[in-house]
Amino acid sequence: MTGPARGNRVKRALDEGRVAVVVAGHSATSDTADFVGQLGFDGLWLEGEHGAVTWDRIGDLSRACELWDMAAMYRVRTLEPSLVARALTLGVHGIVVPQVSTADEARQLVAAAKFAPQGARGVSRGRRSYGRPGFLDEENDETVLVVQLEDPDALRNAEEIAAVPGIDVVFVAPNDLAQAMGHQGRPDHPEVADAIDATLTRIAAVGTAPGTLCPAGQIDRFTGLGVRFLYTSYDAWITAGARDFRRALDAATARRDPRQGTARQDGAA
Repeated sequence: MTGPARGNRVKRALDEGRVAVVVAGHSATSDTADFVGQLGFDGLWLEGEHGAVTWDRIGDLSRACELWDMAAMYRVRTLEPSLVARALTLGVHGIVVPQVSTADEARQLVAAAKFAPQGARGVSRGRRSYGRPGFLDEENDETVLVVQLEDPDALRNAEEIAAVPGIDVVFVAPNDLAQAMGHQGRPDHPEVADAIDATLTRIAAVGTAPGTLCPAGQIDRFTGLGVRFLYTSYDAWITAGARDFRRALDAATARRDPRQGTARQDGAA
């Protein structure tokens, strides 16, 4: 019996020239995937570098993403071939690698993530292979590979990195870049912002999808530069919503007499 088709929504968006949006947050559970899935985003970011998405949770998380046709994008802690292969075997749809500075490192990622002839990933048939006779070729076609540039050296090599066959997204990481440029906590510093914008433009010119962290207020800026992989966090939405609610509550209660629960009159004590 042949299993169901399992595509990759982020990959489809990129291949069709559209913008892919991947959502992250402080909590990554199967319920989180169900909640985010209803909102229509393309992928869920699973954090393995700074966060606590452990190996035993990847299968259920990626399976929950599939229920909503979302891609599970897993960030490994470092460029280690065994970590890349393990995450893919457990079921994720894409790999994000931090601190990539050279084209050779990008080629190492492709070799670790792709089966022959594109790469040298060891053959192991995880859950995504069930009922899929053409799994090896399909996996090569569907897996999304993202490299993150985090320092000035990486930015200087951006075009060469973007030109590596098999790399889908070259992601400029604003906070780490700001730190590396001597502007800790200031990705909005003009020197940092100019470097980000110039690098994203150079990546787009190669034909590879540029990516970056994108708050809602920066969507026009980044899409105007050709960015097609947007990382955003629902933590910011929760914070903004909570503050709006608090302000509305404070304004409403300030207009009422706390002893009577009625609207204050002009001149009331």
